[in-house]
Amino acid sequence: MSSASNAASAIVRTERGLTIAGTRITLYDVMDYVTAQYPPKFIQGLFDLTEEQINVALAYIETHRLEVDAEYQQVLQETEALRQYYEEQNRERVTQSAAKPPKPGTEAAWEKLRAAKAKRKSNV
Repeated sequence: MSSASNAASAIVRTERGLTIAGTRITLYDVMDYVTAQYPPKFIQGLFDLTEEQINVALAYIETHRLEVDAEYQQVLQETEALRQYYEEQNRERVTQSAAKPPKPGTEAAWEKLRAAKAKRKSNV
């Protein structure tokens, strides 16, 4: 079997899109790190891929860059639309939760959390 056909069989189209065969990892997951210019070894370790799997995924992305990039942009748009939808749906619930007083016995933990947030803000 040639390496081109081997690479093609290692990337399959599932209901989630282009996926590394035998995993639930999509090429769009990998693209997040490729576009951020992470090294292949880091991406491999992050997703617990074999060297062959990461090499095949990166080769497929490079060979089919326009197709993968177009689908990746669509995935990013859909993800952002979902984020906005759920943020809007939960806005009132988050506001109500934030207005509630802390449960009895958790005051010290909340104070510690507030102090940590204040410290982090002052370091920014």
